[in-house]
Amino acid sequence: MKRLVLALQLMTRLPLPAQEVDEEDFAAAIRWFPATGIAVGLIVAGGAGLGLRIDPWAGALFGLVAWVAVTGALHLDGLSDIADAAGAAHGDRTRLSAVLADPHIGSFGAVAIGLQLLAKLVLLRLWVENYPLWMLVPVAMAARIGPLAWTRWLPPLHEGLASRFRAGWRAAPLILWTALGLILGFWVPTLWAAVILIPLWGLWLRSRIGGISGDGHGAGIELLESGLLAMMVLAR
Repeated sequence: MKRLVLALQLMTRLPLPAQEVDEEDFAAAIRWFPATGIAVGLIVAGGAGLGLRIDPWAGALFGLVAWVAVTGALHLDGLSDIADAAGAAHGDRTRLSAVLADPHIGSFGAVAIGLQLLAKLVLLRLWVENYPLWMLVPVAMAARIGPLAWTRWLPPLHEGLASRFRAGWRAAPLILWTALGLILGFWVPTLWAAVILIPLWGLWLRSRIGGISGDGHGAGIELLESGLLAMMVLAR
C-alpha cells in the first residue's frame, strides 16, 4: 500500500501522509503509475461534471483546471522541456542535455504547453457532449501504462529520478495493467489505440532524444491523454 501512496505522491498533488520508504520502494512505485491515473481521471470527471451543470464549455474548462491542478502541471513541464530540447538541440546531444537541464521555459516549450492545453480544452468540450464522464478514468489510467513500457524499452537518458525506476520494473504489472486496459476497451474503444501510441512515442524518443527521462515520461503521458481523447472523438 505504501508504494501506491508513494506513486500518488510522485504523480499527483493529492495531500497524502509522508511515507518511510527505501530505494526499493521508490523504484517499485512505477508499478502503480496506472493506478494514479484512476485517481486523476476521477477528479477530472468530477470537475467536468461540476462545470457541466452550467454548460459544456464550463464542463470542459472545469475538467481541464482539475487536470492541471491534480497533477501540479508536472507532465506539462516535461512536455515543455522535451519540446525545447527537440526544437533547440538540432541533433546535438550535448546541447540537448543542456536544454533539458535548464529550468527555464523557451519558446518551443511555451508553444507546446499552450497547444496542449488548447487541445485538451476542445477535446474535453467534445467529450462531455458525447460521452459519459466516467470514461475519462480509463483514459487517464491507460496513459500511465506508457511509463512501464518506456522504462524497460528505452535506455535512460541520464542518471536521475526516472532512471531509478528501472530497478523496480517487473513484467507482471505491465501485463496486468495492459490486460485491464484492453478489457476496458470493449466499453471505451479508444483505449486500444494506446497499443499503437505508446510504441510510437517510444520510437520518437529513441530517434530524437536518445532515451527516456522524467521529462520523456511526462510528455508521453500528456500526449497519450490527448491522443486517446482525440481518437474517441474522431471515431464517433
